[in-house]
Amino acid sequence: MSILLGILTVLLIFVSLFIVLVVLAQKSKDGGMGAALGGGAAEAAFGADTSNVLSKSTIYAAVIFFVLAFTLYLGRIYERTHGNEAANNALPSIAAQPAPAAAPAAATAPLTLPTTPAAAGVTAPAPDTAPAK
Repeated sequence: MSILLGILTVLLIFVSLFIVLVVLAQKSKDGGMGAALGGGAAEAAFGADTSNVLSKSTIYAAVIFFVLAFTLYLGRIYERTHGNEAANNALPSIAAQPAPAAAPAAATAPLTLPTTPAAAGVTAPAPDTAPAK
């Protein structure tokens, strides 16, 4: 699917460039860029109906551009939604390993800390004594 979307993307780029060139080659009312970029050559190639041929080719190229752009949009949505499902199913599910057997009780006994300062061998100052100034 991604190869087809890549080919359509390249085709969309070529159609975009074609639209730019055809629009630049058209004659404007005041003879702007169309006259400078080969308005006379276009008349020589297509005859008297140059503006008719260029405007029809612009319309057809615009329709092709929008159809390709919409097709690529839908294709990328399809690729994203189905790609996620395929990615989720790509790897097999592996069960978790069981926990190792418990170590002996002596090695895992928690350390106990004394809760009072007297138990730790620290003496607290007497409450009536005021500090010396």
